[in-house]
Amino acid sequence: MMFLTAVLLLLLTSAVLFYFTPGLLLSSVIFAAVWLTTGLISPVMLHPLSLTLLAAGLLLLNLTPLRRRLISALAYKALARVMPSMSSTEREALEAGTAWWDADLFRGKPDWEKFSAIKLPVLREHEQSFIDNDVEELCSMLDEWEIQHYHKDLPQPVWQFLKERGFFGLIIPQEYGGRDFSPYAQSRVMSKIASRSITAAVTAMVPNSLGPGELLVKYGTEEQKKRWLAGLAKGTEIPCFGLTGPEAGSDAGAIPDIGVVCKGTFEGKEVTGIRLNFAKRWITLAPVATVVGLAFKLRDPDGLLGDASKNDYGITCALIPADHPGVEIGRRHFPGAPFMNGPINGKDVFIPVDWIIGGPDMAGKGWRMLIECLGAGRGVSLPALATASGEVGYRMTGAFASIRRQFKLEVGKFEGVQEATSQIAIQAYTLEAMRHLVTRSLEDGTPSVITAMAKYHATEMMRELINHGMDVAGGRAIQLGPRNFMALPYQSVPVAITVEGANILTRSLMIFGQGSMRCHPYLFDTLQALQSDDPKQGLKDFDRLFFKLAGGAISSTLRALVLGVSGSRLARHPQAADEFSKVWYQRIDRLSAAFSATADLALAVLGGDLKRRELLSARLGDVHSYLFMACSILKYREAQLHSEAEDVHAKAAVHQALYKAQEALIDFYDNFGTPLAALYRRIAFPWGRMLKKPDDEQIRALGDLIMQDTPVRQAFGHFAHVSLDPEDSFGRVESTYQMMLSIEGEWQAFVKAQSKGMLDGDSIEAQLASAVQQGIIPADKAASIKEYNQRRYDALLTDAFEKSFFTAAQVKKDDEAA
Repeated sequence: MMFLTAVLLLLLTSAVLFYFTPGLLLSSVIFAAVWLTTGLISPVMLHPLSLTLLAAGLLLLNLTPLRRRLISALAYKALARVMPSMSSTEREALEAGTAWWDADLFRGKPDWEKFSAIKLPVLREHEQSFIDNDVEELCSMLDEWEIQHYHKDLPQPVWQFLKERGFFGLIIPQEYGGRDFSPYAQSRVMSKIASRSITAAVTAMVPNSLGPGELLVKYGTEEQKKRWLAGLAKGTEIPCFGLTGPEAGSDAGAIPDIGVVCKGTFEGKEVTGIRLNFAKRWITLAPVATVVGLAFKLRDPDGLLGDASKNDYGITCALIPADHPGVEIGRRHFPGAPFMNGPINGKDVFIPVDWIIGGPDMAGKGWRMLIECLGAGRGVSLPALATASGEVGYRMTGAFASIRRQFKLEVGKFEGVQEATSQIAIQAYTLEAMRHLVTRSLEDGTPSVITAMAKYHATEMMRELINHGMDVAGGRAIQLGPRNFMALPYQSVPVAITVEGANILTRSLMIFGQGSMRCHPYLFDTLQALQSDDPKQGLKDFDRLFFKLAGGAISSTLRALVLGVSGSRLARHPQAADEFSKVWYQRIDRLSAAFSATADLALAVLGGDLKRRELLSARLGDVHSYLFMACSILKYREAQLHSEAEDVHAKAAVHQALYKAQEALIDFYDNFGTPLAALYRRIAFPWGRMLKKPDDEQIRALGDLIMQDTPVRQAFGHFAHVSLDPEDSFGRVESTYQMMLSIEGEWQAFVKAQSKGMLDGDSIEAQLASAVQQGIIPADKAASIKEYNQRRYDALLTDAFEKSFFTAAQVKKDDEAA
């Protein structure tokens, strides 16, 4: 019995050491001290054989040459067979990205004081001025219905305004004439434009995301910067970037376009250059571009770049004038919205090697360059479109649900409708919260995992909330026309879902695939060691990492168990967290440990096969993403002026994020296919699910709030363009809603009396007179109620066109044919 007690004490000591991970040497000293102390309980522990076993074990772990030969070498050979291999392209991509708060969440032990120190971005004075003046003026010039159905392009005055006011040079340094805006400011600019016109937003965002401007700023030679950046900033040069093609979409690394280094004639002289053949598709701004950034695979069969042993350089990026001989450009695709998008082809196009972005020294470095620059598109531009859709969807759907009445009641008060509007509220709040933390992360580096999360989840939330808005508005949103405030954003959703990496592949391959390598503290370096060209050095590096890898996995598992058994009560949280946030931070802490342990389980059991188990990888990516979202929501709430409406939105949003993280983990366990999954599920959730699905009370609360002019709605108005023009598609609904707010009490009293049959007469005038006579409404409000009712009715009407509208296109086609 005493021996068993001693053994239990040693097991408990081991668990504590793994939980707190004080280091191998210190852990060995503590373990040895406890072992010797247990000799007071059981003399067996001090028997020479027992002490010999203790000494042997400690020496085996702490004597590096012995440990390396007897343990690490065997593990090295075994893991080399099962761990995923990395191509040079994958290695470049992983080395290019940086990790941020996503790494803390992945490692299972978030440093909450570090998180507390993160300050959300704010606009600088000149950025705020640009948004308040230049962006607002631009928005007043835009009519998306006219753009989509008549111009099929931005009107020429809009193009000129974009160029003259520097909209194409937001990321370019001031020394070259650009505005040098922060990622947050870029996002705010793009989302405000998008709240008015998707076409204008896409046009403005492309030069400020993946393209020649950013690549030149980061990698261009001084000569290239002087040649191009000033023109790009002024809009006298219009850029596009040729990356995707018929055979390479999301798998951009598989581009078939080839450039061969050779001698050729340029401007009458023989120079070393590149002969290019390429076929690019779906390139935004290509039809109007004056300069083309081009990605291609570079080969140097004759060693003209100086390395005779190197033939295949890999992906390379160059900058080519659009009117360069051999470049075919100008035709348009039709992606469902009339922003400029088209193909680029080139046959036997010869360019000097100096046109490689960064010069010849950057030959073959294109994939790394692209990965580092994708953050602007994935983390800023596309999420900005989604965030704009959330804020406009929140305001328009809430206003419409207040104006539209059915069965003598505002439609927004029906619980079935509230199920949809509550989701709009949650997603709009989450999108704004994510925008703040994601753009903050971009100030510190190029977090490829975070930006992939942002792109995928933001655009998926955009799709969902717009669909919910369509459901609520019904026929009012289906019938196309200048009155429709929902249809054109609805039509644009597939664009955001598809570009910058298709969403399906982003979720199933990229988020966890990159996250496991970029965010795991030891995995990437361990794989590097396993694939080292020098086996001796590889084993040496592996020995240093292997025990940290194994110890970290055990530590996360123990943390998950302890935090699960305690019901999150032993989980950590920021010291400054208030009572609202404390419990949610503790739940994030607990799920982070469970996620980390589960990720290690998946990597250990499946190894390289995890690449092919895409559904499992996607679920782990979802857990990671939802944990990041939850952190974003809490951080955003902390930065706002506290109100009851703010707390209701934040609670619902963080609850949904963590519930989805929990469900993704459970789905992973249910589909992992080994008995270990059941064990890990019991470790993560020893008492069953941590969170229940959000309840009906939460749905009703949000459904009511989205119809009210709360601080949340008002904040969303600051981020979007708000029109009060009664002839505008958005302004018609918004101005009617604002009028309703000014007479809400009297209006409700009137319609209540009307529904009870208390009013005399059939006309609105007679009923208003009856209501005044009975003292139901004040006499001075009768005219306002009548006007509001007229405007309310007008706001519900859909467009109807003359027959000529539908025949005009055919007439034009017949005329062209003739």
